[in-house]
Amino acid sequence: MSLRRARSAEEYAEWVKQAMFEVGDLKDCLLYEAEDLQRFPAYIEPLEEGIMQIHDAMVAGSYQFGREDLMFMEILRLYEDRIPFHTLLKQINETHRRGLDVPDEV
Repeated sequence: MSLRRARSAEEYAEWVKQAMFEVGDLKDCLLYEAEDLQRFPAYIEPLEEGIMQIHDAMVAGSYQFGREDLMFMEILRLYEDRIPFHTLLKQINETHRRGLDVPDEV
């Protein structure tokens, strides 16, 4: 199955914002479910950091698409079953690697 890529820079930016919201929501859920939680699972911080780096680069105007996977993909592969928004992260990565899905002009 092929992943859908963002069709515009605005849609891509919205996906990144959504991912930031989702990782924050996941942290809140983990805190609520486990009041005695001493620290978050090991994958939360690198995941959050990777998403924030993309967002910060977009805000600064320094973001560049690339051919390599985004840094959070290694974490995603290891903990995909624990990350409910894994498809969104895969779509962000696919757009990063292959660019926007812009229709060919005739």
